[in-house]
Amino acid sequence: MIPSTARVWIAMGHTDMRKGMQGLALLVQQGLKRDPHGGDLYVFRGRAGALIKIIWHDGIGMSLYAKRLEKGRFVWPSANDGIVSLTASQLACLLDGIDWRNPQYSWRPQSAG
Repeated sequence: MIPSTARVWIAMGHTDMRKGMQGLALLVQQGLKRDPHGGDLYVFRGRAGALIKIIWHDGIGMSLYAKRLEKGRFVWPSANDGIVSLTASQLACLLDGIDWRNPQYSWRPQSAG
């Protein structure tokens, strides 16, 4: 389980999805100037936008998570480089293919009265 203290970072632009754990960790270290072994999650998106990879080091070892959407694309910031921080809720929206920048309720709460 990912600890609540872990931060989530989106790598801007697109990434070569042929990269594995070591290649993505090197991108975090050299490209983003961050420590890939520090316990944060780093999210990368491929050029087509339907595939993301997430790396995370839990203090014992590196994990790699990959997800491909059957329909649609993952919503991504438009900048070409840098990183953006997300909350755990925003990451959950992103993984479901929901626009994490402005999530909308699919229903309207009704008054209790």
